Amino acid sequence: MRYQISIDIEKPRCKVIELFNNPDNMKYWQPGLQSFEHLSGEPGAVGSKSKLKYKMGKREIEMIETITENDLPNRFCGTYEADGVWNSVENNFVEVDENRTRWDFETEFRMSGLLMKIMAFLMPGMFKKQSCEFMEKFKEFAEEKQ
Repeated sequence: MRYQISIDIEKPRCKVIELFNNPDNMKYWQPGLQSFEHLSGEPGAVGSKSKLKYKMGKREIEMIETITENDLPNRFCGTYEADGVWNSVENNFVEVDENRTRWDFETEFRMSGLLMKIMAFLMPGMFKKQSCEFMEKFKEFAEEKQ
């Protein structure tokens, strides 16, 4: 399953990247995030790994992030692996003008295990809805910051 989303943020790209690139800010725009723990490699460098823990309803989800490309302020890519789910994410940040940034987000999900495949088949919109929610929350967070 693949999809793309874009959102315009009324902030200069340098400010958007400053906020996006700081793991301490993730709690403000990723609902359910319980913790972010750096595991290996130089933080932010290609190949580095981190563990993210989320609570979504009654479910707890733990995933491993591996950075696959970091060409900020232009592009940031990674993979996210959890039980039964592999997710590739590409984030591109385009300077629309001096005070506006477009965040282009492209993702691919691969499921394994019967339960995850059934969820993906029955509720494909759930994944896109969550991505949209994260992006909207980041936009609100970024636009509120001075």
